[in-house]
Amino acid sequence: MRRQWAAAEARELGWGGVSTVAQGCGLSRTTITAGLRELDLPSAQRRGEALRVRRPGGGRRPLAQTDPDLVAALERLIDPVTRGDPMSPLRWTCKSTRKLAEELTCQRHPVSAPTVAGLLREAGYSLQANAKTREGTGHRDRDAQFRYINDTVRQSLERDEPAVSVDTKKKELVGDFKNAGQEWQPQGQPEEVRVHDFPDETLGKAIPYGVYDILNNQGWVSVGIDHDTAQFAAHSIRRWWRAMGRRRFPRARHLLITADGGGSNGYRSRLWKAALQELADHLGLILQVCHFPPGTSKWNKIEHRLFSFITQNWRGRPLVSHQAIVSLIAATTTRSGLVVKAALDTHRYATRLKVSDAELARLQIKPAPFHGDWNYTVLPRR
Repeated sequence: MRRQWAAAEARELGWGGVSTVAQGCGLSRTTITAGLRELDLPSAQRRGEALRVRRPGGGRRPLAQTDPDLVAALERLIDPVTRGDPMSPLRWTCKSTRKLAEELTCQRHPVSAPTVAGLLREAGYSLQANAKTREGTGHRDRDAQFRYINDTVRQSLERDEPAVSVDTKKKELVGDFKNAGQEWQPQGQPEEVRVHDFPDETLGKAIPYGVYDILNNQGWVSVGIDHDTAQFAAHSIRRWWRAMGRRRFPRARHLLITADGGGSNGYRSRLWKAALQELADHLGLILQVCHFPPGTSKWNKIEHRLFSFITQNWRGRPLVSHQAIVSLIAATTTRSGLVVKAALDTHRYATRLKVSDAELARLQIKPAPFHGDWNYTVLPRR
């Protein structure tokens, strides 16, 4: 449009107009002359010519045409295993466009990083993170155990008996440390926290152990300060029963517990079974326990019905003290009516305890007909 405007001014001036306009506005005579030719074209064709920067077919050829081996060399660098180049120099480094361009240039394919990015997009590549899709080798009775847990929980709820899901949430550093997530703050005034996540020797860590009531959509969390042991887990269940469970289930004689296959409440732990026996003796309840198969803890209901909402509630907030953690957990709510109570557990729990064969034999544990290692009942001894 600029050259057509200059051409119109030159035509208006008449003889010598091209030289005058070129001197006045800095355009070359060739450009103004091209504009004069465009003015003589029909209006529709003139607009098309104005939008074109070069003549059809003008400009440099794409590198993929001038260097036919460029794309193949780039794909060998991107995916050396499938492309048959296991000795690729970039196999063990981050494949940024800058490093790819440098390596291609060393292989006599001179190219810039932006051009590499364009070639990758044209070839169907994009930046992607790892995807957790491979489950690995699962237990042959995994699905059958899921069905067994589902049927057992359903039968317990039909009898109006308590059924809970238990687990230990991720341990959290206590202090002014960075917490994942974002929170509304005045612009340019983020809450300042420590640069390094070195544990505070005075405050230590918080160990939240949760008990989720499946029927009533209620949760209890004991925030421990010592160790995640079987005694700590059993004591948390006892505190839930005293604070919430026995009021909701005053006539209960059975308590169904669904737990992961490992950790402080693992199915192989003798300490867990001994702690359950003490719990059954103290509460006078028959404890029925069902463990999820190994590697399937993410299907435990407490994970996505309680712990996930706790994480959302305290996102972006430093967990500056144990009391702050307790308050944030207890303030967790959902639109579906989740109720959460929390309390600090200041007890000290011994570690490296062992249960002898004689002590294990005195436990009143009755394995279930199906997978007695995963499913069993603990009877009170009095």
